Amino acid sequence: MDEAVDEAVDEQELTGGNTTAVVRIGNTVHRAAGPWTPTIQKLLAHVRARGLAEVPEPLGLDAEGREVVSFLPGDVPGWPAPEWLWSERVLTDAGRLLRRFHDATVGFADADAEWRLPVTEPAEAICHNDAAPYNMVFRDGRLVGLIDVDTASPGPRILDLAYLAYRLAPLSGDAFAGAAYDVGHLAPMARLDALTRAYGMPFLRTEVLGATVGKLRDLAAWSEARADGGGPAELREHAVMYRADADRIAALADAAAPA
Repeated sequence: MDEAVDEAVDEQELTGGNTTAVVRIGNTVHRAAGPWTPTIQKLLAHVRARGLAEVPEPLGLDAEGREVVSFLPGDVPGWPAPEWLWSERVLTDAGRLLRRFHDATVGFADADAEWRLPVTEPAEAICHNDAAPYNMVFRDGRLVGLIDVDTASPGPRILDLAYLAYRLAPLSGDAFAGAAYDVGHLAPMARLDALTRAYGMPFLRTEVLGATVGKLRDLAAWSEARADGGGPAELREHAVMYRADADRIAALADAAAPA
């Protein structure tokens, strides 16, 4: 993975959930590398060796020093999300894939590990930290890939599950912004429970909701700090939404708690 990757210069910009520039060149994806890149490349190799083919193959660095991974063909949902994203099949596929990702990371060891985001205790697995539809690849409505792993770091499994529920139950305030279809039939709390069942660990609804609140408040602080450091200005708007959603979901958690 130390060999430089040479590609043609025909670059296609990719958009999605990441906050760094990402381009496609042929069958590879290139993004700015950071101190965490060697660790992430080792992590991708580790989980693929354990049978998780749904993440990109690590391919080292290109001649410009950018990280290179394989391109996973398919559809990455944008916003407003397509109506098919809210199917029960997607919900089940997402919960199962997240569990497989976490399980494949157990035992990963790198004495020189450097992570982009802080380690969160208890460090039960390596969390993706941005597991959401905009970092997933679909073909014909079926989930086939999990991408943008550069923000991964050790942490508790429930934090990843909580954020996935936030985006896919959904619990986020912007989930249906601009949608031209009816979503009145969706029951977010029931979908949260179904996602948890698909993940396959006995987390209580109140535990997932509580973890979502903590995750969103951390995201709000991170977004503001990144904006203060010269990041995209819209991150401040994200922080406002995260805090508002955290307050609303905290009320849901209180209501779901046993008397």
